Amino acid sequence: MIKIVIVDDHPVVRDGLRGMFTGDDRFTVLAEAGDGREALTVTEALSPDVILMDLRMPVMDGVTTIRELKTRGSTARILVLTTYDTDSDVLPAIKAGATGYLLKDTPREDLFRAVISAHRGESVLSPTVAGRLMGQLRSPAKEPLSHREIEVLTLIARGCTNRETATRLFISEATVKTHLLHAYAKLGVRDRASAVATAIEQGLIRRD
Repeated sequence: MIKIVIVDDHPVVRDGLRGMFTGDDRFTVLAEAGDGREALTVTEALSPDVILMDLRMPVMDGVTTIRELKTRGSTARILVLTTYDTDSDVLPAIKAGATGYLLKDTPREDLFRAVISAHRGESVLSPTVAGRLMGQLRSPAKEPLSHREIEVLTLIARGCTNRETATRLFISEATVKTHLLHAYAKLGVRDRASAVATAIEQGLIRRD
């Protein structure tokens, strides 16, 4: 039997996953954890084969938890199971050491097969995530937005004018316009609305 630990900050999600896996004699659920720090404790105590890991959690997020597990020498295979498939979520998780990356709308049997594959050490990616990674490989790398450009776009997304943005960041209005033009070029867009929408889609700024 494949020993599983479920890590998710939503009790309903944990209950649903536990019910799914408990009903199949190929798996046994050792424990659940509501955040990354709790996951570290449970993993060290129980040595699971596979960890189903959410990404956005309080106390310690999924990517940080994955890195810490690898640092501590855990041999558990980590299968990310989340609702987010933006580049800013997928790439850090894979680089941190996740064996696979699935979305929470994955059908039951596909999830079962993914856990079995992850247990064997095979990489498992949802079609959407695989497509994103292939797109990254096929397209030339774009220069990332600077910290200041992200700050400017964040304020613009909240409805601030160029003047209001300049006042909040203690820079000139001309400098705000310059940062916006640089952001447009990096994101491949031509206006403020498209820049904000693209930045949100890529996970560079949060939707308030």
